[in-house]
Amino acid sequence: MTNSAGIGLYLHIPFCVSKCAYCDFYSVPINEKIADAYTQALIRAMETHSFGKLRADTLYLGGGTPSLLGAKRMNAILESAAACFGLDGESEISMEVNPESVTPSLLEDLRKAGYNRLSVGVQSGNDTELSALGRAHDLKQAREAILAGHSAGFENISADLMLAIPGQSAESLSESIAFLTAMPLDHISAYILKLEPGCKMWQKKEALRLPDEDQAASLYLQCVEELAHAGFEQYEISNFARPGRESRHNLKYWRRQPYLGIGPAAHSFLPDVNSRLGARFSFPADIGTFIAAENPFNLLQPEGCSPDIEEELMLRLRLREGFDTSPLTAQGVDAAPLLKKAEQLAKHGLCRVDGGVISLTAQGFLMSNSIILEFMQSLGA
Repeated sequence: MTNSAGIGLYLHIPFCVSKCAYCDFYSVPINEKIADAYTQALIRAMETHSFGKLRADTLYLGGGTPSLLGAKRMNAILESAAACFGLDGESEISMEVNPESVTPSLLEDLRKAGYNRLSVGVQSGNDTELSALGRAHDLKQAREAILAGHSAGFENISADLMLAIPGQSAESLSESIAFLTAMPLDHISAYILKLEPGCKMWQKKEALRLPDEDQAASLYLQCVEELAHAGFEQYEISNFARPGRESRHNLKYWRRQPYLGIGPAAHSFLPDVNSRLGARFSFPADIGTFIAAENPFNLLQPEGCSPDIEEELMLRLRLREGFDTSPLTAQGVDAAPLLKKAEQLAKHGLCRVDGGVISLTAQGFLMSNSIILEFMQSLGA
């Protein structure tokens, strides 16, 4: 059975050997005892979820560093997910790994179990930049991890690339892109570094050699151009893929399709399945509480939602395919002011208007927050 209309299933694995200096995501140190307890709690949660007969066609294990659980636990989680949510051979089953956290034998075991997509946290193709980020791997380990994944049978491999990091130049970015595009990769996620108050680098940001706003914009546009030249087309603000290799799971987020997240700090969007929680809800960021709960779904907390049109506009404009204004008429909304505003911005190279579809250019992506605000104001939102 092919789950053509399945939800996306996200499982949060909140373990790290150490926290990266730029990271403010929820994660905790790992040991054998907590790894076993969390694996059991995650499986228990999947087996007791209370949202009816949900079926998934994508699974994403994110973190943290999921591969730290090891093959036995990872494979038990996948077996449970497949049984509970109908995952099959046509499903996209992804996991995040860091280069220093995998071995050829681990990757071979995971591939045999059914994992078929890797997302490798490379971040840079320059050892000096990796050191500045506090990464635990070097360029040699990154190369070995990608090649080991490919040798293990992973034909769908993605890598993360970070932009506007300490000491990065146009030349070093070109080197990083050349390194990645020479690897057996079909997908690259390229993010501009954004420091949050909760991370270590925030505390010393004034002393860091961070590119300024104009330099960051230049590096981003350079990345878009060089990846396109290498055959990686931009399909979302920060994501690039060879044809047909877009992340099916992540597209669900941006297309506002249903997904269920399980684990501390995991978020969900399930319209029309739970009147108590509403469409969006999440687990508290507390692994101890999650493990201790007989039914972790009793911990869920509702999250506020933007009005449907605003949310659709905000998410769809992250994608190169853009926002289709034609359904607005059926909702009793006059799209003319929005299209007029888009035509004005198109003259400045910030967006495209094709019939009733509005999409942002690479230049527009850099200003997406302010552009989306202007669009919402044009609708009277």
